[in-house]
Amino acid sequence: MNLSLIDPFILAQDYPDTLTEKLSDGHATCLRFNHTGDYLASGRVDGTVVIFDIETNGVARKLQGHTRQIQSLSWSRDGRYLLTSSQDWKCILWDLKDGSRVRTVRFEAPVYIAELHPFNHLLFVASLFEDQPVLVDVSSSKPIKRILPSAPFRQQTEGEEVDPAVAAKQAAQDAKHSTCVTIFTAFGNHIIAGTSKGWINIIETETCTTIHSMRLCNGVIILLRLAGNGRDLLSNSSDRVIRTVIMPDLSQLGIDLEPSNIKLHVEHKFQDVVNRLSWNHVTFSSTGEFVTATTFMNPDIYVWERSHGSLVKILEGPREELGVVEWHPSRPMVVACGLESGCIYIWSIISPQKWSALAPDFGEVEENVEYVEREDEFDVHPAEQVHQRRLDLEDEEPDAVTLHPSKAEADAESANAFGVPVILDVSDSESGEDVVAVGPGTMRRRTPGAGREGVNGDTEKDSRATTNGTSRTTGRNRRR
Repeated sequence: MNLSLIDPFILAQDYPDTLTEKLSDGHATCLRFNHTGDYLASGRVDGTVVIFDIETNGVARKLQGHTRQIQSLSWSRDGRYLLTSSQDWKCILWDLKDGSRVRTVRFEAPVYIAELHPFNHLLFVASLFEDQPVLVDVSSSKPIKRILPSAPFRQQTEGEEVDPAVAAKQAAQDAKHSTCVTIFTAFGNHIIAGTSKGWINIIETETCTTIHSMRLCNGVIILLRLAGNGRDLLSNSSDRVIRTVIMPDLSQLGIDLEPSNIKLHVEHKFQDVVNRLSWNHVTFSSTGEFVTATTFMNPDIYVWERSHGSLVKILEGPREELGVVEWHPSRPMVVACGLESGCIYIWSIISPQKWSALAPDFGEVEENVEYVEREDEFDVHPAEQVHQRRLDLEDEEPDAVTLHPSKAEADAESANAFGVPVILDVSDSESGEDVVAVGPGTMRRRTPGAGREGVNGDTEKDSRATTNGTSRTTGRNRRR
């Protein structure tokens, strides 16, 4: 849509209000925008990754390398590389320039979530099921895995004597901690980890040691997300409370900030006091001013604003529970995937077009008005010249493949920006027909041949009827 036709007051709206689009290509389980918001990666239940072009809602590329459900997606900063983790115990780093696999890393347990380093696409951190998280370096053909601690950091004062019995009991309790989610900070110098006992650990990337720990809640920390400024942390936990945490500037460690002075301040707590709803997935808005979440056994999406911590909007969705929710990096657009159907739903703003913005003398009328134009009103060139130009254009071959970005896009993007190449032979997905819902959020593959009995039976009946009819007709002809 031409931005000059949109009311600027509508563009100033910060959050969406209407369900506008629906994308369907297999059964989607997780979603992630790239940093510029041009493409949306969708991980499916069959292990395929589909990349959608946001402008056209078309499929730009499909990546097939996993054999089970995709758990997480992580884009590199330039948008060329994509890291996928799956329940098949593998992480794959993809090069979207040609769709090839740069590295494939196999672990000893299923992967909860994996995230790329903000500035190094050959370094990522992964959280494993009932195992220690690992920092993986894939700069060489043989991946280097470094185990990260899950136990919280216990700061001791100098000269304080610790009772051996108390220390042994505390060590036994710390051994029960397992890391559920790990993410990098804005500069990648530290890793923020959430444990099954409700603790947040800050780990140095270079030394893989914990420098600070804080008890955030009594439940399991399910998800952690950072805002665009790198200082606001969002957490979702099993105690049905969403928390926003203000973090210090960890890039100043050793300069103006000491590890002992690190403080994490809980800003807001978002919860449904009446219905005590559980939250499936949470995320920040593009500016970090809003927090949105999908609810358990509920088709609605809740949107809160952080300035006062109040609920500002409930986005009404389809008649199914929603899973992963993501906010566009620069637009008031929210996408979420349905747990039962696997479709991708898009909420945005429907803005009426102001055609009077095309020209100062352009007039808008409430109803049709008869207008009589002059014979030469719209004649710019003589008819002979126009006819000759059409004949010349017939000899040219149209180019429908090459993408020519506009001047505004070229000025906005940096010189090393990457765009996913256009693939014209992307086949339609048929895997969505092979997956059926057996319960809320529970999927299984369809039994081979299931659902075809009726078709086969009807075909056999029709064939028998045709055969019998032919034989009877032949018999009558013989009698005659």
